[in-house]
Amino acid sequence: MSVNKAIFDHETRGWVDLIPRRVAKQNLSSDLKTKWLVVGAGFTGLSCARRLAELNPQDKVVIVDAREIGQNASGRNSGYAVAHSHFSGLFKESQLSQYERVDRINQAGLNSLRSLIVDNNIDCDFSDSGIYHTAADNNSSKECDHFIDYLAKRKINHTPLSRVQLEEHLGTKWYKKGVKVENGALVQPAKLVFALADKLPKNVTLYENTPVLKMSKGRVNVLVVPNATITAEKVIMACNYESLAHGQPKQRAVGVTLSGSITRVLSKDELVSLGSQPLWGVLSLHSGGATVRLTSDGRISIRNTAEYNNQTLLTDYQLLKRQQIHRQAFDNRFPQLVHVPFEHLYSGVEGVSANKTNIFEKLSDNLFYAGCYNGSGITKGTAFGMSMAEFACDQKSELLTDCLETAKASWLPPKPFLDIGAWYTTKQRFKGVGKDR
Repeated sequence: MSVNKAIFDHETRGWVDLIPRRVAKQNLSSDLKTKWLVVGAGFTGLSCARRLAELNPQDKVVIVDAREIGQNASGRNSGYAVAHSHFSGLFKESQLSQYERVDRINQAGLNSLRSLIVDNNIDCDFSDSGIYHTAADNNSSKECDHFIDYLAKRKINHTPLSRVQLEEHLGTKWYKKGVKVENGALVQPAKLVFALADKLPKNVTLYENTPVLKMSKGRVNVLVVPNATITAEKVIMACNYESLAHGQPKQRAVGVTLSGSITRVLSKDELVSLGSQPLWGVLSLHSGGATVRLTSDGRISIRNTAEYNNQTLLTDYQLLKRQQIHRQAFDNRFPQLVHVPFEHLYSGVEGVSANKTNIFEKLSDNLFYAGCYNGSGITKGTAFGMSMAEFACDQKSELLTDCLETAKASWLPPKPFLDIGAWYTTKQRFKGVGKDR
């Protein structure tokens, strides 16, 4: 069977531009046989390969990625390692077990990453500084009240913030109100995924620039890549929305393209104007609102467009048009910095489902699939990767039980209806966004 598309974007922009260039691992150029094959080397795939190696120290584990490390969603996201997901609307007592289950998964992923960072002395600008959730418009202000009530009823450590307090913290008068969730971390995503790929266990072999073009299922799985064939006893698909055709029973994940800009390094005087915190991360309480960060090296990143673009990155022309939106949002928030130029411009694709859930499934005795994180893949993807390895090895754990209880992602129609539906759904994401964009 073929993949959804045989052409894969190859573009190094954004967060990877801020750090020294990494030398990619070799691509696969000769046939091989392996017991374990992981397809996809983002946070999920790397976590899965590591856990497989720990559980099977005598086995060889192979992981392949269609691109270079950092060119996928794991290197293009905004670096939020969330511990507590935001569920929109009023708190529902009937959903408490669901809230708790999702947060346990998030926390397991965050704990794993924290341990890996400390144990391997990984420099990824990791900061356990918490995460701000803000509201600039009336719609999101109501959502802020709902979220604060939710956090209080869940007894999650948080700090409600007024407009004045937000200005003191962030150096902007743009937001009406907000709340800081104290548990949660920020990272430089490209630094982190680079290090995780380069510090895999010795019995893991990584091949980059090795897209899977075809796959035949049976007692063993046979996968065709451009210059070789892989025969694998067990395959774990960790390729987010780019799942192998028919690898899942029906299409349930689609790629939505986002874009962002990053400024040059700010001067000391410019940084002084940005409030009391040396670094911070802001998530909008409107699903279509801007994601804004002050990084540890003194830059501001802003990401505030999302669209259906046939699951691909934006062209240079499209990016320049989107940067006009970034610029306006930046100037609205930081009028004292309107003179500061953007230095980097990039796009990325996130996997989403129609009902905003994830995919964690055993598709056959020797084929497994984990992915589709709706924009929160750092912690959840890490946890799903660990658990999928345990699932494939017939292990048991409380985390695996939580992952197996993930609600099933809704079926999506085939093209051209998929394109129309995905375009409309993404468009609806910005309904009522107002000043939060």
